[in-house]
Amino acid sequence: MSTRTPPTQAADWLAPALHPIYARLICAEMRRRGFDEAQILSGTRLNWASLHEGNRYLSFDEVTRLIRRAVALTQEPWLGITVGWGTQLSAHGPVGVAAMSCDNVGQALALIQRHAGLRQSLISLEVDQQGDEVTLWMREHLQAPDVREYIMGHLMGAGLRLLDTLTGLDMTRVARVEFAFPEPPWADAYRRWWPSVRFGMERSAMVLPLSLLSHPGLAPDPQTHRMALRECERLWSQQNDPRDRLGPVGDRILRLLLACEGGYPTLSELAEREHVSSRTLIRKLGDEGLTYQQLLDRVREDLACWWLLHSDMSVEAIADRLGYQDTSNFSRTFRRWVGMPPSDFRRSAGAQTLNTATD
Repeated sequence: MSTRTPPTQAADWLAPALHPIYARLICAEMRRRGFDEAQILSGTRLNWASLHEGNRYLSFDEVTRLIRRAVALTQEPWLGITVGWGTQLSAHGPVGVAAMSCDNVGQALALIQRHAGLRQSLISLEVDQQGDEVTLWMREHLQAPDVREYIMGHLMGAGLRLLDTLTGLDMTRVARVEFAFPEPPWADAYRRWWPSVRFGMERSAMVLPLSLLSHPGLAPDPQTHRMALRECERLWSQQNDPRDRLGPVGDRILRLLLACEGGYPTLSELAEREHVSSRTLIRKLGDEGLTYQQLLDRVREDLACWWLLHSDMSVEAIADRLGYQDTSNFSRTFRRWVGMPPSDFRRSAGAQTLNTATD
């Protein structure tokens, strides 16, 4: 059975955390290697069409399931480097556009630090200048030891590819890469990408020569830069201001439902919290391709699977916690969600090692 983690941490793992483009990049790499959709998603409980449509952010739990499957299929624990380095600037949305139109590297690093959380909430960045070096530190907010290597490799690869595109320099030779995880047996795979790589450091980081800050960008464009920054700020307001009626309503309601235990609000109660009518809320969710029932089912399914894997609660206790007065009704619904009863699902995960931890 997997290492147990407190059920109260479930909301952190199940809340929207990552733009789907980064999961699609994993899928694209797997397709290039000859794997089909069914092989890629087998055992992940993810749907190919849902993953590739719209901009619904994935939870950390969903992302870890996909990464585990990809690494298992390829047998390449360093797969994150490959996917990250293959990430084009366009994948980062307005942040990528704003970075590419910067005047110089220093301006780009300040922008990346400020807006790193726009499309993901797994890490935050800190820029530190000491002596003749500038360091971009990565602070991890959520960790799963068995996919940590992939995530940090992907982020490092994508960051260096961005700077490589911005400057026209070979960043694999300019930057020093540091990882917080121990040196793996396949460290040579990292050194083929980055000759100056270190392992077992206090924090993962990208270290650059101080002189690089003044290096000009290849395509400075003040007008494009201002427009991209305005779009970044608009997206921030949508994510962070619960009063912003233009924001992602589905994500806000999903987070609200994750914070509930058993006593889930009705549609009309949610509409009241959103300061809109029930009809307006239905329309806004519909614009995002969602319904209240879909969101509620998703929250209950995710929480049920999480507690079955990461707690010792009985099936009866989980059913009660999710608001089901009849355990048999919960079991039937769970079978519809994942194709097997709760007890079988818990047993089927017994041979898996999903060692999880949070920062």
